[in-house]
Amino acid sequence: MARDEQLKARWELLVKKLSNQFADGDTLDVDGIIYLIGVQELGKFNKKFKKDEKVNIMHIAICRLLEPFGYYEFSHFDNDGWPHYIIKDQLPHLKAGEQTVLMKEAIANYFLENGYIN
Repeated sequence: MARDEQLKARWELLVKKLSNQFADGDTLDVDGIIYLIGVQELGKFNKKFKKDEKVNIMHIAICRLLEPFGYYEFSHFDNDGWPHYIIKDQLPHLKAGEQTVLMKEAIANYFLENGYIN
């Protein structure tokens, strides 16, 4: 199976599973899935987050997702338990569609690593 076809199949499976589990069947988009990953990485599941905290949660997820690609490296947890990352390499300038493909690939890899999909 070609790489693009494999990513498409994994993405469709992942969206279906996550949407059924977390959105009562409504289809989650990339941002919704990134938010779920951020909450997972933060580990604070029963908390209501403020708007600025939600932005930070998405940042955590993006750093974690792009860490295997060499763009970020985990640094530490602060006193409140929030993970922090350092920038290892600048992200390349990508068109919107290229950014989406990169994030979908990173998300699929994350869930492959965690055994949620195969």
